[in-house]
Amino acid sequence: MGSGRIIVVDDDKNLIELVKMRLESAGYDVTAAVQEDEALSAVKTHSFDICLLDLMLRDRDGIALMGEMHAVAPDIPVIILTAHGSIESAVEAMRKGAYSYLTKPFEPQDLLLQIDRALEHRRLNSEIKRLKELLEEKYDFANIIARSAKMRSVLDIVTRIAKLDSTVYLHGESGTGKELIAKAIHLASDRRDQAFVALNCAALPETLLESELFGHEKGSFTGAVRSTRGLFTQSHAGTLFLDEIGDMPLSTQSKLLRALQERQFYPVGSDVPVEVDVRVIVATNKDLEEQVKKGLFREDLFYRIHVIPICVPPLRERKEDIVPLVESFLKKFSEQMKKEVKGLTPEALRKLMLHDWPGNVRELENTIEYAIAMTQDELVTEDYVLQTKAFASENGRGLSHDYEVANQGLKTLKDARDAFERDYLVQVLAMTEGNVSQAAKLAGKYRADFYDLLKKHDLKVEEFKRTKPTISN
Repeated sequence: MGSGRIIVVDDDKNLIELVKMRLESAGYDVTAAVQEDEALSAVKTHSFDICLLDLMLRDRDGIALMGEMHAVAPDIPVIILTAHGSIESAVEAMRKGAYSYLTKPFEPQDLLLQIDRALEHRRLNSEIKRLKELLEEKYDFANIIARSAKMRSVLDIVTRIAKLDSTVYLHGESGTGKELIAKAIHLASDRRDQAFVALNCAALPETLLESELFGHEKGSFTGAVRSTRGLFTQSHAGTLFLDEIGDMPLSTQSKLLRALQERQFYPVGSDVPVEVDVRVIVATNKDLEEQVKKGLFREDLFYRIHVIPICVPPLRERKEDIVPLVESFLKKFSEQMKKEVKGLTPEALRKLMLHDWPGNVRELENTIEYAIAMTQDELVTEDYVLQTKAFASENGRGLSHDYEVANQGLKTLKDARDAFERDYLVQVLAMTEGNVSQAAKLAGKYRADFYDLLKKHDLKVEEFKRTKPTISN
């Protein structure tokens, strides 16, 4: 049985009643219109999932009416009903936006099939549109907070280079939003419909990093029970983001250099080269020029990746962005926690503006999350800003000595959340025997975000594998 609202427009009363009866018996909610103005009025006042429209109406042709309908409801699929002699006009209608057409007389099952296909087409288009809007809302340039001159300069560079294939080098302290910039570059590029694959180079040991990047053949090392595609292959035609590249071992650096130079590589244990078309973006919080001098980073690789350098400024150098960032985080966490927190008191905001933010935007986000969790008022006071726990009661008096003694063993919200988070990660890794892809999927996280959590809690993936893999000689 069908479901959905359908409007049928035809000046043949007998046909329209017959169609209405058949569609309602199939479970559809049907509105019938004989007059063109009546149909247009209905579309303006009600939401319909599909329109069945006669090509030859009394006062105007169906193509003209379809145009007026689409001006009101652009996403509504229109199925044109036409006689044999008007098929050319029906094809013209499809060129102008109709979904399909049916030739009179038509069989009921043909009509239901066309409707079913049109509704599925509408559903898929709506889902694609929703997903794109979610991505663009999170990662589009317009939604990256950039009130400060330094951040506007960053986005100006990003706008200029997004459609190029040149390697981008993002440098900045931890928590400044380098991955956010990388995703914005990808979504503004011609590769936006292809994969964006991220890897935290500091999250994997040397023995696994090469396999993760380039893949491996079955049996190439202990524990390699099947052949695996690496991240270079997975990001073919898309973008590969290598975060914390300054922590990449020297042996892997040489193989990465060769892959960037030749645009091909050999999976571990294979003598067959794999060619890829990948746009590479790297990020680091280290001074790689200093690392080169110390012999910790290859000079030739540094110049290979240092093509378009972009410095992402720390939050202490972009204080103008603090207020809009706070407003954004307030809205986000208020909605998540179902609280009606409207803002911060002037004293609380002043405290934020005077702080140096060693953890940058990530630290600010965590600070606001904690404040929203703790506050019981419409405005966040300074007592809940940059505190590991709140010592002030609602009326401003200190907590009593008895209350403090009774709660000496109580963890702060952050400590409790961190402890739960670590225990959860341990359980997920144990369940998947150290399979990061499966673990990230179970946790509902992107691989890059999952690796960040592992690094945060100092968890080693290889400790959860039944057999620790080592490269065979």
